[in-house]
Amino acid sequence: MTRNVSVGNLTLGSGNPVWVQSMTNTDTRNTEATLAQIRALADAGCDIVRVSVYDEACARAVRTLVDGSPVPLVADIHFDYLLAIQAAENGIAKLRINPGNIGGEDRVRKLADCARAHHIPIRIGVNSGSVEKDLLARYGGPTAEALVESALGHARLLEKAGFEDVVLSMKSSDVRLTVDAYRLARQRCDYPLHVGVTEAGLPGQGTVKSAIGIGALLLDGIGETIRVSLSGDPLPEAAAAWDILRALNLRIRGPQLIACPTCGRTCVPVAEIARKVEEALKDLTVPLTVAVMGCVVNGPGEAREADVGIAGGKTGGALFVRGEEPRKVEGDLAEILIREARRIAAEKQ
Repeated sequence: MTRNVSVGNLTLGSGNPVWVQSMTNTDTRNTEATLAQIRALADAGCDIVRVSVYDEACARAVRTLVDGSPVPLVADIHFDYLLAIQAAENGIAKLRINPGNIGGEDRVRKLADCARAHHIPIRIGVNSGSVEKDLLARYGGPTAEALVESALGHARLLEKAGFEDVVLSMKSSDVRLTVDAYRLARQRCDYPLHVGVTEAGLPGQGTVKSAIGIGALLLDGIGETIRVSLSGDPLPEAAAAWDILRALNLRIRGPQLIACPTCGRTCVPVAEIARKVEEALKDLTVPLTVAVMGCVVNGPGEAREADVGIAGGKTGGALFVRGEEPRKVEGDLAEILIREARRIAAEKQ
């Protein structure tokens, strides 16, 4: 069981959903551009969005961003504890810091007092590149033990200041190291864990690395909130995070597509139909499992758990809806499936 920590109107901890996060990459001082990206991320399914706060102009901008954001915001702070205090006073829902670079117990205590007064949690973010030199020497490099000890050491600084609304993260670009670190952390503490593979790379290989690392941990029941870290536009991060959660049946949002890999029995262009259906239904938020199968021999049986699906035949196809007998259809199979999926989605709303 993990302790509960509130982030705005959300709660991280046991018994709550796994929340999706991403981070803006606009100039935080440009509130119009940053708010546009925050709203786009929220529309894409992000529950929490983080922004960089790297100077006083950013800290002042926090008020405008908070007032215009549909989701709780996190301020990412390095080195200057006063920026963290300003962000807290301007309404931020959570702080992400590394107490080791904030500068001494006195500053940590002042920050802890401010966070407590504003009822906001602090995430201690440790990466394999930020582990202290003495821990690197003790453990022979940025090992899982070093990452966890670094995070817990920083947590003890906050605990000493009487602050316990803490979230931990111990990320690496190495998938196995990331998984080992989080598994060890879960054994050693009950703080909520923010899970992700840092600097995973571009969409594609980076998505695969994130899915392996985050997915392995979520299957172990580890992780209260996740962030897929990909280079470039942050919107694909939200899509990838939801794909991971859907694949594990942890949270369902919008359609989940099932499509057969095709074989010699395939009677229709499965990939073409699947792409058209996926694109046409991407605006739906209602949970819906939609199947595109290549033949009527095994199609309906292999996708029997789908809400709706099409199985291709030599002269048309079979439309199957959960709980109903399959019926023969002819014409544009993609359009037929899209119409039926939308009808079912409307009934579910």
